[in-house]
Amino acid sequence: MDKLCRQNKVPRIFIHILTAVYGLACLWLYYRQSVADLSGSGPLPYQSDLPLHISMVVQDGWYYSFTAYAYKALYVLFGGGTFGIALLLAAASTATVYATEGLVCFLGDKRKKTWGTLLLALSLNLVMPVYVSSVGELRYVSYQSANIWHNSTYICMRLAALVTLICYFRLEKRYREGLTWKEWTVFALLNIICTGIKPSFLLAFSPVMGIALLVDLIRRVPLRRILAFGSALLPSGLVILWQNSVLFGESTGNGISFRPWYTFSLHAAVPKAAVVCSVLFCGLTILATWKRAVREKTYGFVIGMTALGFLEALCLAESGTRSVDGNFLWGYSFCLSVLFTICAVKWLEMGGEKWKRLVKAALGLVYAWHLYCGIYFFVRLVGGASFWM
Repeated sequence: MDKLCRQNKVPRIFIHILTAVYGLACLWLYYRQSVADLSGSGPLPYQSDLPLHISMVVQDGWYYSFTAYAYKALYVLFGGGTFGIALLLAAASTATVYATEGLVCFLGDKRKKTWGTLLLALSLNLVMPVYVSSVGELRYVSYQSANIWHNSTYICMRLAALVTLICYFRLEKRYREGLTWKEWTVFALLNIICTGIKPSFLLAFSPVMGIALLVDLIRRVPLRRILAFGSALLPSGLVILWQNSVLFGESTGNGISFRPWYTFSLHAAVPKAAVVCSVLFCGLTILATWKRAVREKTYGFVIGMTALGFLEALCLAESGTRSVDGNFLWGYSFCLSVLFTICAVKWLEMGGEKWKRLVKAALGLVYAWHLYCGIYFFVRLVGGASFWM
């Protein structure tokens, strides 16, 4: 056993080093984004939303997210510079790799952490939609992606949402016997933090959790247990009310409209094909493992959450000055990150008959295509390209 542990330790150290390199690349990217000059027109070097997020806090005093308070503190702490903000975002991106590994291990029936689980987690933080120029000319903007490096609030929300989702999955397995006050408080606080950063996760997660609790009620789970578990989401609802007043108050001139396919059609030549290219690996994996998707509660939960996130992104758009910003895509993007994770786990667990091994190999090629597109995009970003490439 000790020999096996040592054999696993050496390659895992190598993956730790790769993850650190990824984190340093993110630090360089986020710092260059934070000081980028956005005064020109067209795709600009290191173009991102980060300078706007910083200026809204430092210059305008507009606090619409918990990250705004962190940015203000780091800006002052680092003497009016943006390096501290870039450091925070790089730390969040690096921690997201390890949070993804935690989700991989949980979804893999509590498998132990190995070099393989960490390598898979790192790759899941790099996958992008498969790129077909005739479908969408822009590698990110024309599609829907799980991995995004130009929006700072999404970067922070994704980490918080992963931790929150792992906490939910763990509590879901035992809440029928009763939650402790500590468990309830931790879960409630995680939802508050995640929602305060960006409400997108809660909008896709909470309705599906509600449906799951309703199914449990039908199956005669005690009502008091269901109410106790579900009530942990109530404090985060207050946070959404605060954010709604800031983002959609009467003075802002912004609202929410029902506009199916509007956002998906803004930059894609063939919007429906772009949707397929964005989830090609996941869709094929679900088709190959549909019996497990029907039978396994967690697998079905993730698919249901992704479907809801997709419908929100498909049908809803903002009206007013942010009508073309696609802000209802963020929840779907996070759902895609979780869907890719569980589909990757189910793909690796495939085996048995020869035809299943052939299907597994074919899915591996599709996953490699997603990964190649993501690495290419990330390297270009680090080299100075705009996310509009």
